[in-house]
Amino acid sequence: MEKLTLAEAERLNAAMVTEEHLILHAKNVSYAMGAMARHFGEDEEHWMAVGLLHDYDYEKYPEEHLQHTEQPLLDAGVPAEDVRAILSHGYGICTGVRPESKLEKSLFTVDELTGIIQACARMRPKGIQDLEVRSFMKKFKDKKFAAKCDRGLIQQGCEMLGMEVKDVAALCIEGMRPHARELGIAGTEE
Repeated sequence: MEKLTLAEAERLNAAMVTEEHLILHAKNVSYAMGAMARHFGEDEEHWMAVGLLHDYDYEKYPEEHLQHTEQPLLDAGVPAEDVRAILSHGYGICTGVRPESKLEKSLFTVDELTGIIQACARMRPKGIQDLEVRSFMKKFKDKKFAAKCDRGLIQQGCEMLGMEVKDVAALCIEGMRPHARELGIAGTEE
């Protein structure tokens, strides 16, 4: 395959990922990546596919994340540059693959960022429907809120992209909002 398609990413991910929260996270990242692709004038479906597949080995190998990704994906026909992008989201945590392209830097950044957006949206009566960046930034600055989401990595990613956290968050919210019901963040006041 020339580049990873969404259908192929869904097929590969479904073969490895069964836990609901991991499937949800993959979708969050996928939709956020679609918005990032739109922003940069890139191929939306391709970026979404890479986002969907980014935690391919996490469920089976949480302690060895991304150590069981490269060869299986290459063997499945996933292009080397897409595999590299997936490996780069673990830069400095579990891989030495530094994000270089806009695709890689975006994936590195939105991985943790979508977790905070998801948590913010779940607390609101209207979910993500009326979530504004201002509200997100208040929660972002509160280190106790969604404490497992690494703000340092988000900041590092935004610096790599040459963007402010609030601007990347706005794009991610925009990308996730149309899929609110599927993502469980449509709120209780529907």
